[in-house]
Amino acid sequence: MKMIPEAKSGLLTIGRKNVVRPFRQLVIFGWEQALSCLFPVVIFASLALTQIIPLPFLARYDWLLIICLLMQVWMVRSGLETRDGLKVITLFHIIGLALEIFKVNMGSWSYPEEGYFKVFGVPLYSGFMYASVASYLCQAWRRLNVELIRWPSLWLVVPLAAAIYLNFFTHHYWLDIRWWLSGLVVIVFWRAWVHFEVNGTSYRMPIVFSFVLIGFFIWIAENIATFFGAWEYPNQTNAWSLVHIGKLSSWLLLVIVSFLIVASLKQAKGRISRG
Repeated sequence: MKMIPEAKSGLLTIGRKNVVRPFRQLVIFGWEQALSCLFPVVIFASLALTQIIPLPFLARYDWLLIICLLMQVWMVRSGLETRDGLKVITLFHIIGLALEIFKVNMGSWSYPEEGYFKVFGVPLYSGFMYASVASYLCQAWRRLNVELIRWPSLWLVVPLAAAIYLNFFTHHYWLDIRWWLSGLVVIVFWRAWVHFEVNGTSYRMPIVFSFVLIGFFIWIAENIATFFGAWEYPNQTNAWSLVHIGKLSSWLLLVIVSFLIVASLKQAKGRISRG
């Protein structure tokens, strides 16, 4: 049976739409993600710039702190960052700085360069690297209209987040239970989904899968950061090398803590759907 020209043209039009629309949605999603990553991008660009071009008067770590502070002021004043987002970022800065001080003094990594604004060997700008994760989560939450479906009770979420964070400290003196905690995360969040919108179309994915994706991209970002001298692992003292894939588990757990804190704060404001 021959196909009439009008029918053939209609099928071609439908076929093009089936290809073009998903591609357009992917591009829009990528653009929204890029905008959400504005603060982390500025940090990486500053790391690269100060590595290539020495800035006068102050040490590199001090310039990085000034750049991060100016960037945060600009984001709040321009409306890119909300006041609530700034509170979350400040909280993450404190949490991250406390972890950095402990880890550096345990010899996990180091900041070998000089700087005026250092506390117990840790430059103050380092807290902004943790804060940038919170900035990304807050930005993406707002831009993609994120909602959480079948989110567990705070009575489960808060102790789990606290246990994950504490394990970063206690594993130096006791058992490292990160894999037990990872298994517990899978069990607790097995039925939970993240719902988001791209260009008016709704999508969803399992929350555990979103943890893995974010953790993987942060591990990639860590390799970029260490390449530009943000910090230094013991095996990178003589020459830069790829961050061990085992660190991915640490970043995965850190992402989970970050997500749980942000989600709990959102829940406190009544912005989570329980399905």
